[in-house]
Amino acid sequence: MSRITLPRLSAAVAAAATAVVLTAVPAAAHTEVEADKAQALAENVTLTFHAEAESDSSGIKQLRVVLPEGIAPADVTYAKGPAGWKFTTSKDGYSVGGKELKTGASAEYSVVVRQLPDAEEVAFKTLQAYGDGHVDRWIELDENGENPAPTLKLKAAAPGAKPVAPSPSVDESPSPADPTPTPEETTPAASPQAAATTEEDDGGLSAGAWTGIGAGILVAAAAVVFAVRRRGGAGE
Repeated sequence: MSRITLPRLSAAVAAAATAVVLTAVPAAAHTEVEADKAQALAENVTLTFHAEAESDSSGIKQLRVVLPEGIAPADVTYAKGPAGWKFTTSKDGYSVGGKELKTGASAEYSVVVRQLPDAEEVAFKTLQAYGDGHVDRWIELDENGENPAPTLKLKAAAPGAKPVAPSPSVDESPSPADPTPTPEETTPAASPQAAATTEEDDGGLSAGAWTGIGAGILVAAAAVVFAVRRRGGAGE
């Protein structure tokens, strides 16, 4: 009968714990943006946003976007989106929303921007609101963060391209029909799935992840004890 040595058992415990860690952390969904002309100073650019649903109990109802520097709300027009949804501008961006979508359904819509700024990339901070009041905050400028803002990387401007004259600014007063606050005005509760990915600020794991890790370690430890006892019994 072959014997399992303690070094081998220790390695098995470490491998089991590592596997639990790798499988216990849920993948975060994101809101993304793409363009038909991703180039600095490009004109009449269609931006398409895709917002992935994260709630298991409610559907997406509204998307509130804070525009990057160089794009004025007056320079953005609505192209298409979910049936019945409406587009409204505010002093720093716009909102697209309407009837709550089916739970689990992603939201996709498009807008046309008069001209992209002369920059290497542009970020569109987004608040993703659900029918039950939960809000996912995709506002981090670090693309490796847990809640990165939709970011569009731009190619260098075409030779001879120049900024167009700025459009008249929109009304400085937010629309009363737009109940969604800006990222700086409040910190709303995140949906259950988003909260699970951001529970620890220092890159720690969620409570569910720690529970899974603990269970995996206990199983591995029990295997070690069992093997050691068998080894001791065989030697008697």
